Amino acid sequence: MKFVAFERAKQGTGASRRLRISGKTPGIVYGGEGQPQLIELDHNALWHALKKEAFHSSILEMELGGQVSKVLLRDVQYHPFRPLVQHVDFQRVDARTRMTVKVPLHFKGEEESTAVKLDHNLVNHVMTELEVSCLPADLPEFIEVDLSGLTKNATLTVKDIKLPKGLKFISHGKGNPVVVSAVAPLVAEEAPAEGAAAEGAPAAAAAPKADAKAPAKKK
Repeated sequence: MKFVAFERAKQGTGASRRLRISGKTPGIVYGGEGQPQLIELDHNALWHALKKEAFHSSILEMELGGQVSKVLLRDVQYHPFRPLVQHVDFQRVDARTRMTVKVPLHFKGEEESTAVKLDHNLVNHVMTELEVSCLPADLPEFIEVDLSGLTKNATLTVKDIKLPKGLKFISHGKGNPVVVSAVAPLVAEEAPAEGAAAEGAPAAAAAPKADAKAPAKKK
């Protein structure tokens, strides 16, 4: 994907506020061989680009000052309640340097699996993305996960997924985490009928009668 950025001369809270009022979003580009550079982008174009999955997980082509460089989206800051992008960070990409990035998972074959088709299991997607290390040329837009072989009450872990060439999973010490689990649906127990409940319940003790007052003795 390609986008256009412009050099930003001023920085600071006041300058950034004026940019947002004019329909621009402040940002920064860092990393690689160059120095960090302040940039600004058209807010509406950026807003629509951020809705696309590929903008978050692919190598992007940034046109700046007539030159095109490869970058990766690293951070986006949104307004707490307004539909507004307040700031965006990009990192320059070096073709010879491995990078760490989160790649989305795309699942297929779930409805054809015996877990769903025969055993009516519910499939729980525990993870929706994987953090991997790779060279820029090996970065995929997404990782496809085939669930057609999922069986009753089974789990699928990271080691069960065949990663594309050049990718290495970053575990952060979690070993082999679960990606997908098949779980049997909960069946609600039916409440016993009124008659059955009455039969099984012990008979209520009869309430004691009030003592009748003894008639007054005749004198």
